[in-house]
Amino acid sequence: MTHSQLMLFVKIAETGNFTKAGEQLNMTQPAVSRAISTLESELGVILMIRDKKKGIILTDIGKRLIVIFREILHGYNKVEQEVTAEKGFEVGTVRIGTFPIVSAHFLPKILKAIGEKHPGLTFELYEGTIDEIKEWLSLRIIDVGWIIPPNGELEGIPFFKDELCLLLRDDHPLQSRPEIHITDLDNEPMIVCKGGFVTPIYELFQQFGIALRVKYDGHNITTALSMIQEGLGVAIVSTTSLSLSVLPPNVRVRTIKPQPFREIQLAVPSLKEAPHGVKLFLQTARELYLSGDRNR
Repeated sequence: MTHSQLMLFVKIAETGNFTKAGEQLNMTQPAVSRAISTLESELGVILMIRDKKKGIILTDIGKRLIVIFREILHGYNKVEQEVTAEKGFEVGTVRIGTFPIVSAHFLPKILKAIGEKHPGLTFELYEGTIDEIKEWLSLRIIDVGWIIPPNGELEGIPFFKDELCLLLRDDHPLQSRPEIHITDLDNEPMIVCKGGFVTPIYELFQQFGIALRVKYDGHNITTALSMIQEGLGVAIVSTTSLSLSVLPPNVRVRTIKPQPFREIQLAVPSLKEAPHGVKLFLQTARELYLSGDRNR
């Protein structure tokens, strides 16, 4: 097995296409096919099947080996970063898992700070839900990512405490109150955004023993705002995400008491085994946002 074979196999699995994987690695389609055929011959097993309808399908052994292959490639990347760091400069690729609020509010400043000091480092961004980011970390698809606890087997470091608030339409019975107690939302039709809000909201309602009535699931705050405009329910969102949106004229923001928040963490499969570039990313993120001050 060679480094290029392993990298090609992983790339095919991620793109679901021989041609796309070849293009990204500057290989022709026949060369890609030969490389995979050679890899399967050397191992004596079938790793993937081409299906006309479903595309590329990993076999059971292929699914198990891709996790190991990613760990091996992670090791190559770690060696490269450690050696170059010893020589006084950093190179390599850091794969980052992020969700919309982080992508818009925190990530650009971190990447700029690193890029100014370490231009040899490159970054691959994977944007998804919290559950997807956790899965990508577990499968070693990414090196580091922002998540909401619980962490499972991942190792996390505190990054930011995000305050939550309530959004409701201006004709809602509760809109006249400047502060709304969480118990006032018992059985209230709720629009729940999946961008990292599900766990904190469920825990909050469970803590006060009130019913969470999820009327609609949304994927971002824009969807939630449109639904609230139409009077379809209320939503609990972060003040950070709200600061990035234009509030419709008939939607109001209200403080929730007691003040709820969600803890955002930066997580890695292993802090001890993290490559030098990942540790540098963690260090920079903490230096910029150590106190949780979103305006730093």
